[in-house]
Amino acid sequence: MLDELSNALPTNSLVRQIDISQAVDAMHQFKAIAEELGHIDLVIISSGTGHENQELAWPPEEETIATNVMGFAAIANAATEIFVRQGSGTLVGISSIAAIRGNGGAPAYGASKAFVSNYLASLRHKFAKLGSRVVVLEVQPGFVDTAMAKGEGLFWVASPEKAARQIVRAINLRKTHVYVTRRWRLIAWLLRWMPNWIYNRM
Repeated sequence: MLDELSNALPTNSLVRQIDISQAVDAMHQFKAIAEELGHIDLVIISSGTGHENQELAWPPEEETIATNVMGFAAIANAATEIFVRQGSGTLVGISSIAAIRGNGGAPAYGASKAFVSNYLASLRHKFAKLGSRVVVLEVQPGFVDTAMAKGEGLFWVASPEKAARQIVRAINLRKTHVYVTRRWRLIAWLLRWMPNWIYNRM
């Protein structure tokens, strides 16, 4: 699919595959791609994984942490180095509503997305102190109709196309945070303020 998109684009493009769960190698490969491309305007880190893991089996937890934490940080770190040097650019990271509150059904997933949210906030603080024009956008989706949407009783499920449109709009408006879809800001508010004794019974 990416090859088809590349062929359809009116300008030169590259298609490369990186396994971000191998963080150090991924960082080096990303930097090599950046050198090929030259100036970088936008980096979107959307790779991620997650598992329902009530039994706390270690392999799913390890895979989630390797991809969503180590892999994410490696690419964000490399992108930051490039944007600091350029003095401009936009970095987009895909977090999740799950970042707001821990969930016993998928511990590593929620924790890894909390890492993503805080790492992006830290990079935003860094660029602000530098007086840089770099924009750091945190995307917090609810349920999107992809293979990542698992479990019973899913609601407010957005199509990938609708989610993409809202993300692109946020990028064009140079926003620093967006819920996808926007109605999920209500759920975010409830999760933040709900007492533990109620949340833990859900």
